[in-house]
Amino acid sequence: MKQKTVISLSMPNEKSRSKAMAIAARIPGVISVGITGDGKDMLEVVGVSVDPVSLVCCLRNKKLGHAQIVKVEEVKDKEEKKKPEYQPLYYCYPAYPPAPHLVPYDEPPTGCAIM
Repeated sequence: MKQKTVISLSMPNEKSRSKAMAIAARIPGVISVGITGDGKDMLEVVGVSVDPVSLVCCLRNKKLGHAQIVKVEEVKDKEEKKKPEYQPLYYCYPAYPPAPHLVPYDEPPTGCAIM
């Protein structure tokens, strides 16, 4: 499952922003990392099975200042096609007509059938 995590960081300069992005990019499962927000103080991480709590702890341990999870949401693919609500029924007909019904045949009577 793809998820998008937004983390609020105290990033006063460009050096701390690039350091935070480099730390987040090294986490296994991360697909993309970006800086968002009005003050460029939000780190947006998109990935598959990324633990947001361990990511925040890692950012705090690297002396980047205060880090806080703002939101975590599931990302849906735009390429995902909608499946039809119904499935058409397909009928298979045999290639050959069915065999005629076979009835056991007794021997004809020994007398004349016309008389």
